[in-house]
Amino acid sequence: MLTKSENRSFGGVQGVYTHRSESCACDMTFGLYLPPQAQTGKVPLLWYLSGLTCTHDNAMTKAGAQAWAAAAGVAVVFPDTSPRGPGVADDEAYDLGQGAGFYVNATQDPWAPHFRMWDYIATDLPALLAAEFPLDMDRQSITGHSMGGHGALTLALTLPDRFRSVSAFAPIANPTQSDWGRKQLGAYLGEDSAAWEAHDSTLLMTERGFAGPLLVDQGAQDQFLDLLKPEALAHAIAARRQPATFRMQAGYDHSYFFVASFMRDHIDFHAEALRA
Repeated sequence: MLTKSENRSFGGVQGVYTHRSESCACDMTFGLYLPPQAQTGKVPLLWYLSGLTCTHDNAMTKAGAQAWAAAAGVAVVFPDTSPRGPGVADDEAYDLGQGAGFYVNATQDPWAPHFRMWDYIATDLPALLAAEFPLDMDRQSITGHSMGGHGALTLALTLPDRFRSVSAFAPIANPTQSDWGRKQLGAYLGEDSAAWEAHDSTLLMTERGFAGPLLVDQGAQDQFLDLLKPEALAHAIAARRQPATFRMQAGYDHSYFFVASFMRDHIDFHAEALRA
């Protein structure tokens, strides 16, 4: 692991690190904020998964998470959204290839050799974090925005013993029924739509639910509402009688101005679960 930068922030340290990923077979970069409490002991960990076109940097610099994480004594990790590099497959479209890993393990060419973002988030990066930083890996929660909200929900619903709580900002909530999903899932996983179902939070909610607390914020003026399909997830939550908070936020769009406006709520929400 190489340290690219470390900056003091609200009494803690915002770092950026690069390492060789076995899952993605390339170098990967992530940001990690360690609150001041990490100077004296292990702290719980919140995952933040970013959306289409983002790197580790977007949320790290735009979401305003550090102040609230420092107050709560919670570390926040900001992974990249895909493998990158000259030997990694890409596409001219913004919503496929580098910057658009969709948090799945690709099985189709040319994506399969590197696009294994599910394993990277579920296995590869957690092992590195546990080995290198003062983190209590028995206390983890997860959140994300847009494509990252999709990833956060599907990971939490699939790995319920890993995460104590889950939240999402404007998640791609029903990708098997959306152009933001059918395109990527078809490219990465093949044309058999049965293989896609494990990566659809609406279907997973219908099938199994989540044992811990769940929070979703969605901007009511989001320009991508037709692609996100929040109503499908809301209906699945209601039909299952899943304990959850689902908030339509009047006037808010899909931008990081929306995410930053409610970041404190989400960190406080997870901090309460991580204290239990």
